[in-house]
Amino acid sequence: MPRVALFITCVNDALFPAAPKAVVQILERLGYDVDFPAAQTCCGQMHANSGYKKDAATLARAFEDVFEPYDAIVTPSGSCAAMTRDQYPHLTGSQIGRRVYELSEFLIDVAGTDDVGARFPHTVTYHPTCHGTRALGLGDKPMRLLRAVRDIELVDLPAADQCCGFGGTFALKNSEVSSAMLADKCRNAAATGAEYLAAADNSCLTHIGGGISRLERSASAAERRVPRPIHYAEILASTA
Repeated sequence: MPRVALFITCVNDALFPAAPKAVVQILERLGYDVDFPAAQTCCGQMHANSGYKKDAATLARAFEDVFEPYDAIVTPSGSCAAMTRDQYPHLTGSQIGRRVYELSEFLIDVAGTDDVGARFPHTVTYHPTCHGTRALGLGDKPMRLLRAVRDIELVDLPAADQCCGFGGTFALKNSEVSSAMLADKCRNAAATGAEYLAAADNSCLTHIGGGISRLERSASAAERRVPRPIHYAEILASTA
């Protein structure tokens, strides 16, 4: 078996530890030993996107030093995986991104399975995040994994391929446009009647979750079921 490391990412480390814990649970269930290199830091995505190329390059080199010993680096973030794969070669010439896998890539392309033994008796709709869809080309891999979950009911999300409006620093630099995109996404999510809205990036789920909470408090949404944001890794880790 390949030597596997968990790349936790900043957002998950600080705010959403359940997602990376779920990744470890899933991989261990499949027989993998997973290391957590404690020296890992930010991948440098926000620095690169904000024009701080030297700082981003420093973080890219640190990433390579920490994760060089591993055959596969698995992360619950399409956004950060895309950073290592697409931008590191331009920043430092590093090709370590070829060993970085968003969770669904590793499970389907390396582990060779779309059934991880999960059970989740709830109604779920799925938002395909932009980095996962456009930068990594995940296609239907996350959905293949979700379809194999026992007792789950999957509901289509209207206009699923439309961005939620987060885009990292985009939401700060273009707040009005971001808010309009978010409002569309939240209305579509609420219209599904699903209990949960799943995605592959907690950064996007944070953005959507904020919009959904405001929608839930509004009088016009009083009769709607508003979905709860959840990282899809948490669904795959569930056996309840």
